[in-house]
Amino acid sequence: SFQKFLSLSIIIFLILSFAICLAQPDIEKNEIAGELFGVPVPIGNYYFAKRVVLTFNAKWRGIPQGEEELEDLVWQELLFSYEAYRRGIKATDAEVNEQIDEILKSEKVEFDWKQDTKAFKEWVEEKLRMSLETFRNQIEHLVKLEKLRQQVLDSIEPEVTEEEAYQKFLNEYNTLSVELIQFDELEEAERFYKEIKENPGIWEGRKEKEPKSFKRPGFVALDFLIHMWGFKKEDAYKMIEMQEGSFYPPAPIYKGYAVFKILKIRKANPEEFKKRRQSYFEKMRMIKKHEGFKEWAKRLKQKANIKVFIK
Repeated sequence: SFQKFLSLSIIIFLILSFAICLAQPDIEKNEIAGELFGVPVPIGNYYFAKRVVLTFNAKWRGIPQGEEELEDLVWQELLFSYEAYRRGIKATDAEVNEQIDEILKSEKVEFDWKQDTKAFKEWVEEKLRMSLETFRNQIEHLVKLEKLRQQVLDSIEPEVTEEEAYQKFLNEYNTLSVELIQFDELEEAERFYKEIKENPGIWEGRKEKEPKSFKRPGFVALDFLIHMWGFKKEDAYKMIEMQEGSFYPPAPIYKGYAVFKILKIRKANPEEFKKRRQSYFEKMRMIKKHEGFKEWAKRLKQKANIKVFIK
């Protein structure tokens, strides 16, 4: 599915967050929220896009963290919608119905929405505080934007080298288990590292006193440590060359810095790459396609010369 419907707790947040929009007085038809490519954007379109971003996840954007990011995503949503319109992208009734099916299945509704229209109407109005027509328009909008995303991805044909495919294999097959202690400041981490180099027993004593400062990501691929825990690639590869039980000096992670204790190492077997070579070429192609999509979106935003009037 190109989207994941949000849980009830998030829907409650949506209703609270969007109360200001629902409480708006009647909007004048000629009221303008901003411009894309010099074309006025009606304020009704702006509020429509804002509600969609708050209600649905989508592959072309993340979940907004804060008001500023929300506004950026709303204007991106409006821009993509305009681009889909320029390209003549349509959403069929069958495509819209398919996405509604997926949403209701994920919400585990017990009625057949196509047959029991009364129950469907009540569910939409109670759950989302909107009309059936608005809900269907939102799904149609999302289908169009997913088709736009796929159209752009299909147009990108990246080249992948043997070296890139092999590096991706190494990132996934080299496996490491560490225990780490997190620090907000580099100076604190350096001071602690110096102490444990002189007296390794301090590690366990510190852990007894501050158990919440110590983390174990698990016995996982370097790829996971790099992308989910914020390890620097060069640090991760230095760690797998160390002895189990040794300590690795302070290095950045997803939040602040850490000192590491090497617990377990399993190095990739190069022979395995030969068996999976083609799959790693395909993985790298998809990664480059999605990177290309981000670049396309960045260029489109620059060309659009977005102007925001609404406060």
